Amino acid sequence: MFTDVLFDIDGVMLSEERYFDASALTVNELLTSSRFLGLQSVAGAYRADLSNDDIAAVRQAVFQRDTVLEKLKNVGVNANWDMVYLVFVSELAHVLGSCEAVPQFKRAVVDALRDGWSVAAIQSLGSAIRQDAQQQVVSYDHYDHLYGGATTRDELFDRARTVFATAFGLELDDHALWIIGQEAFQEWYLGDDYTRASTGKKGFLTSEIPLVQPAQFQSLLSDLLDRKIHLGIATGRPFTETKVPLEFFGWWKFFDEAKVSTASDVLFAEQQVPEARPLSKPHPFSYLRSLTANHDPAALLSTSLPLEGKRAQVLIVGDSIADALAAQRLGASFAAVLTGLEGVAARPKFEQLNADFILEDALQVSALFT
Repeated sequence: MFTDVLFDIDGVMLSEERYFDASALTVNELLTSSRFLGLQSVAGAYRADLSNDDIAAVRQAVFQRDTVLEKLKNVGVNANWDMVYLVFVSELAHVLGSCEAVPQFKRAVVDALRDGWSVAAIQSLGSAIRQDAQQQVVSYDHYDHLYGGATTRDELFDRARTVFATAFGLELDDHALWIIGQEAFQEWYLGDDYTRASTGKKGFLTSEIPLVQPAQFQSLLSDLLDRKIHLGIATGRPFTETKVPLEFFGWWKFFDEAKVSTASDVLFAEQQVPEARPLSKPHPFSYLRSLTANHDPAALLSTSLPLEGKRAQVLIVGDSIADALAAQRLGASFAAVLTGLEGVAARPKFEQLNADFILEDALQVSALFT
């Protein structure tokens, strides 16, 4: 009998749609805003005030009608911050490759990035690109040019890191660029009210879409607690985006905050132990942190995995390949729910990964305890 149930959020409790929207808007801003590269894009110029139709059009262009999202998910990329970084680099790599391969341009790139990644460095890089006569409009169809054939998340990051070393002989801290994308994403998702900025971005916290009927999910969580089941969360969302909507739907009160791990906790751990990066899923770090309620990154990372005897005790409920891989590495059982990006079409992938359970939605977890 399971003693612990650990839930993912996006694709399980709440729809991922707004996160994907924010990711697409962030990539397009990094490429088109005068604050960053200032290039032209088939998704249009940067604007903060967009209608839902405008947002849908940007996402359709940036993620190629979500085919790029599926490719990222299929190799275990779960964090939206990672998606922003990887897609941005793939398009930037193509733009740089289309520029004049002349000494003046290469010198301009090296000068722009001499001190590493910063917003000012990105602006300087954009200026150098715009001065090149061959610079093309960003078309967002170059993901496969950089990442085609990659089968793991680590391979994607390895390829992204080689872009500037190969073309310009620059050894850059890719995490610094990742942080710039992460901060821009937070502006889009949280909006000015939560970031205390004045960008004109409204944010998405007030438009979350539940994937399960809120009252029924409350009943499930209450029943599990009555059965003395320990409930935890391991999510790619930062803390604010986790707590605010779960409080709104009445779910937060059922979870022990010590057993809630978010992207904020992963980011803190990566700062404490930078050589261990990346720690986002499919790394089992967040699930291990929630299971043990141990918040010491060094101690968690020294834990021998998989944990012995936990398959019959620990159940992870997730919607992604990243969740399944994390469960395997942790030594836990895994229940896949078919409410993620691909819906029921994801079933064969979970069957191939030997998921212990495949459920229509998270409410069906109750059947595992009858």
